[in-house]
Amino acid sequence: MKVIGIKQPGGFKNITIIEKQDPIPQMGQVVVKWHATSLNFHDYLVAAGGIPVPEGRIPMSDGAGEIIAIGKGVDEWEVGDKVMSMFFPNWLEGKPTLKKTMFILGETLDGCMAEQSVLPATAVTKIPEGYSFAEAATLPTAGLTAWRALMVEGNIKAGDKVLIEGTGGLSIFALQLAKMAGAKIFATTSSNEKAERLKEMGAEMVINYKEDERWGKTIFKMTGGGVDHVLDVGGGSTMRNSIEAAAMNGHIYSIGILGGGRKGEITFPKLFFKHLRMTGLAVGSVEMQNKMVDAINTNGMQPVVDKSYGFDQLVEAFQYQAAGKHFGKIVLEW
Repeated sequence: MKVIGIKQPGGFKNITIIEKQDPIPQMGQVVVKWHATSLNFHDYLVAAGGIPVPEGRIPMSDGAGEIIAIGKGVDEWEVGDKVMSMFFPNWLEGKPTLKKTMFILGETLDGCMAEQSVLPATAVTKIPEGYSFAEAATLPTAGLTAWRALMVEGNIKAGDKVLIEGTGGLSIFALQLAKMAGAKIFATTSSNEKAERLKEMGAEMVINYKEDERWGKTIFKMTGGGVDHVLDVGGGSTMRNSIEAAAMNGHIYSIGILGGGRKGEITFPKLFFKHLRMTGLAVGSVEMQNKMVDAINTNGMQPVVDKSYGFDQLVEAFQYQAAGKHFGKIVLEW
């Protein structure tokens, strides 16, 4: 079978196709034939050398495919079942712990950029009914992170005000979930064209952050006192504005560092006197992913796929991702 591995010292020039033997499932394992993956910023950091990985590591945390072989002791799956991956394969339920989250697909474990993988039977979930493999591959990281933020941690309800930042996969999923819950949606982007698309999808107000550097204050004023939920994806580059935009007793979910902001300034008095809650979170558990799939089956939410590439076009896909032109998810199909 073909896999894509990262040779050291890493970087796009060291991404290469490797031939390996087809895997054989052991006790409690399944073999999945992957048909699609999707790009996340975490995958970009791994591929670009920003996150150190062992020689030959297979990247990509997201995958969707079908089970083609089953090991002894596996009763929950059958050959032919359509499944998708888990970012944290060992986090089955409950709160996150170091033990549950120490293994990450595509980083500390080989990922889904392979024709086949062998995995514990507990490390995959069903995909939504009627989804293509490419659509399902958008969910395990971005979709589940948005689900956990708003539905699990935020207990979002109708009438809540939600701020999304940018038009990457996670932000678009958050918009869709917030709309599904009956919330009011506000957004930021750097493109007037993207702003129109966000409004078409349900955003009530969109701020161009390149034209308004203090967009947090603007959103606070224009919403009549701020938003209840802020999905902060920029880290240090956006957190100050996220705090400005939040309402009294608001909830900020610190999810990403897309703005390159590993470190940044926090306006502590605003944090105190607005009585804000700040939650750092990364993806979710198998239990959460199954509940997300059940909800999708009920409401029919469809992911937004911006562009699709082939198996041997991973570098081109990452280059497109780095350009920041995408709206929604970028996928690879084979």
